[in-house]
Amino acid sequence: MTVDTRVLRRVLFWVALVGLVGASVGLMVSASLSNAGINRLHNHGQMVTATVSGCEGLLGGSGSNGVGYTCRADFRLGGRTWSEVLPGTGLRAPGSHVVLVVAPTDPKDLATPAGLAREHPSALGFVWAGLALAAALALALRRVAVRRRGSA
Repeated sequence: MTVDTRVLRRVLFWVALVGLVGASVGLMVSASLSNAGINRLHNHGQMVTATVSGCEGLLGGSGSNGVGYTCRADFRLGGRTWSEVLPGTGLRAPGSHVVLVVAPTDPKDLATPAGLAREHPSALGFVWAGLALAAALALALRRVAVRRRGSA
């Protein structure tokens, strides 16, 4: 079986180009959503007291060692009761209370006051997206230059 290297190079080029552009778009969307969530909590977050309903242990990669806990808590917001996963991996006693900052428009968007104090919108996701887009542009420009050289 023979492989046409020109076809293979063309396929690899398009896979790489589409992958880089897709990664760039994904990183931009992710950074936008993350920054919007942080801003929403900082500017419109409401303090609620949640009651821990229970925790489950988390296992490490091999499944032989514990690495933390996933805890759920119930709270009331807007006349409705919500049951959400708490941030962090610490063990909390069922029935204990924890103060949370919750986005009124999306109660799944929550943080502890201490955790929120450490969170700030960041341009880093956009930097990575820009780098992926620059790599896609460089790849496309190289392809154009090689094709021009080949046709001359």
